[in-house]
Amino acid sequence: MASSLSKSDKKKVLDFAAWSFNITTSVGIIMVNKALMATHGFSFATTLTGLHFVTTTLMTIVFRWLGLSQPSHLPLPDLIKFVIFSNLSIVGMNVSLMWNSVGFYQIAKLCMIPASCLLEVVFDHVHYSRDTKLSIMVVLIGVAVCTVTDVSVNAKGLAAAVIAVWSTALQQYYVHFLQRKYSLNSFNLLGHTAPAQAGSLLLVGPFVDFLLTGKRVDHFGFTSIALFFLTLSCVIAIGVNLSQFICIGRFSAVSFQVLGHMKTVLVLSLGFLFFGKEGLNFQVVLGMILAVVGMIWYGNASAKPGGKERRSVLPVRSEKPSGALDEKDGSEK
Repeated sequence: MASSLSKSDKKKVLDFAAWSFNITTSVGIIMVNKALMATHGFSFATTLTGLHFVTTTLMTIVFRWLGLSQPSHLPLPDLIKFVIFSNLSIVGMNVSLMWNSVGFYQIAKLCMIPASCLLEVVFDHVHYSRDTKLSIMVVLIGVAVCTVTDVSVNAKGLAAAVIAVWSTALQQYYVHFLQRKYSLNSFNLLGHTAPAQAGSLLLVGPFVDFLLTGKRVDHFGFTSIALFFLTLSCVIAIGVNLSQFICIGRFSAVSFQVLGHMKTVLVLSLGFLFFGKEGLNFQVVLGMILAVVGMIWYGNASAKPGGKERRSVLPVRSEKPSGALDEKDGSEK
């Protein structure tokens, strides 16, 4: 009994550490990118993401060289599908933000939760309890209340939003799917996907950014402070990419999306704290409170027996990498 409690306590600590790592790095990179793009004019989001994956690739090489990550196998067809979903997600989100109002862009981001739920129900036969479904609704309503303002939509903006939503949901589902199917930890999976994403995004990124901004990245006049923020963004991105894979591996794409909206609340709060209280009103505060209540409710509801049950077992490879850094511990949420 003591050992069981000890294992449970260890899992809770590791779960909290994973979420804290993801939230801290995600909020940090938003603040740094805001300074880099808004203040210093580096508006090439797709190319920047490619650079993020370059530094992440370097991290995986160093970890493998140090013996902290063991060689593993990921079939090329699965790698290609993952890269397609991931790159469509990145480009789709950037295009959606440009072609849609901020309000509709936020609504599209909220749609990723029901899209992820549908993927789990269809492919993994996951069953959600009534409380789990209601808690997700509370989170959606809370985030919508505090972020959605003006809502206008056009045909091309709607198409971009649909591509962004489904490609993001598929990419996050696929992270969990590949980790379970091939017994890959986060370091192994990043070692396969980061180089492919870095190469493909650096290849198409400058063209996509030119179409979106009308500016060429090779004509950007770098200053020392812009280079500093660019480097800092790339360093923090290592933590963002790694923590995303760790969190989805430990939990699921749906849990990652639901609890991930804590980042939205934190970004809003930090924005009001550091950049003034303009826009802070009763509606925003009410939305934040609803979102936080929904997240806490979701955590409790999904952890209860029957709260979220997977009714099919995905076969996994019998061989499991024996890397020293295997973050999987305990059951999925």
